[in-house]
Amino acid sequence: IQCVSLPKWDDQTGEKNGFDQFGYDGEDFVSLDWKEGRFISPVQQGLPTVQKWNDESGFLGSDKNYLGTLCIESLQKYVQYRKSSLQKTVSPQVSLLQKSPSSPVTCHATGFFPSGVTISWEKNGQEHHEDVDLGELLPNEDGTFQRTSTIRVTPEEWKNNKFSCVVEHQGKTKTENEIRTNPEDSVPIGIIVGALAAVVLLVIIGVAGYMVYQKKKGKDKFL
Repeated sequence: IQCVSLPKWDDQTGEKNGFDQFGYDGEDFVSLDWKEGRFISPVQQGLPTVQKWNDESGFLGSDKNYLGTLCIESLQKYVQYRKSSLQKTVSPQVSLLQKSPSSPVTCHATGFFPSGVTISWEKNGQEHHEDVDLGELLPNEDGTFQRTSTIRVTPEEWKNNKFSCVVEHQGKTKTENEIRTNPEDSVPIGIIVGALAAVVLLVIIGVAGYMVYQKKKGKDKFL
């Protein structure tokens, strides 16, 4: 036996309707005629059940109450929740990322909702499509989205031309001063890590040397 219950509600007119259908072995068996207020069956085998259910006013009334009241109330709450969720708009945070001067430049937009976003590149104020890879749209844990677009150019071409990342979301375009970028004089992360490692090594050598000196000094006192 299969059962499908479907409440219907017109949020403009407030009209309520319902669809309640029972099947047997994949075939239609009994259904509720909402307007007529009674059960009907398209097959001869379902007529005894139809007659029994129609004679039981309590069963018919509870079924209509379930579809027309309880299900509709749940549907209205869900619609209201979805409206508030769908109507919210969160602008993207955009960053230009580059590991080194010879690496590709990635325009990263994240934290935006809804998901529709356009990321493109301009070269000297003109649209630029060469050597550009658009990443997939990915979800964030908070329900927002992120996307990247990567452009591959030589350091000389990047230096001698003006490349701009253009991000459009919900009819708004991110301006150049709203896009965060790697500082031009920033030190590569590899150099920073190497410098820190060298400092730690010097500290270890200094501590070890001091301990050896103190140990040797202590032995000299007993000679």
